[in-house]
Amino acid sequence: MKFLFDENISYRIVKKLAEIIPDCLHVSRTSLEIPPSDANIWKYAKENGFVIVTFDEDFEDLSNLYGFPPKVIVLRLGNSSTQSITDAILLKMFDIEQFYVSDSYGLLEIF
Repeated sequence: MKFLFDENISYRIVKKLAEIIPDCLHVSRTSLEIPPSDANIWKYAKENGFVIVTFDEDFEDLSNLYGFPPKVIVLRLGNSSTQSITDAILLKMFDIEQFYVSDSYGLLEIF
């Protein structure tokens, strides 16, 4: 699995998930301008085979408008620490894996 974490999630999450999801990347570690626009993140993820992980509902709108790829995981966790986000992702890993391989679904919400 390849995850691209949006700027609204701490870059530290990549280190926390590296053993389980080795192909994680934070947008701050890409060649995109800082701060990257949602459109540029979308394009980068699509061109490089990433699933976007975000709190930003704008990506849900882009997914509804353009379909997938890229796939999008929207975190509905409220104001959360990096550890809380990590725990939520790990708790939902089975669902995430099923979503990742699905040809039918392009958007997953994690509560």
